[in-house]
Amino acid sequence: MTRPNPLLSGLAGRCPNCGEGHLFDGFLKVAPQCEACGYDLAKADSGDGPAVFVILIAGFVVAFAALYVELAFTPPIWLHLLLWLPLTVMVSLGLLRPMKGVMLAAQIANRASQARTDD
Repeated sequence: MTRPNPLLSGLAGRCPNCGEGHLFDGFLKVAPQCEACGYDLAKADSGDGPAVFVILIAGFVVAFAALYVELAFTPPIWLHLLLWLPLTVMVSLGLLRPMKGVMLAAQIANRASQARTDD
């Protein structure tokens, strides 16, 4: 049996170890262990990495789309708010879970662990 690509499994929200079980136990809460293979997922922590990437990607998409619409059509400010605020929320929420899955999968695939302070 071949192991799945951990990054693609994380992107899909599946266990990076087996590719079968669920990685999340809610929208963003990491499951304590894989339901299929029993892999311990509790030690994985993505930190603020996914949020940073989501901010950069969503900001790039929305800012340049808003700039293009402003220069091409010059709509009133209320229309900008009506368009771009919901789009920003949708893009951010849509990207947050896959990005967290990829970051957790990369951490697990590279056997990264949290920094230790004990000697």
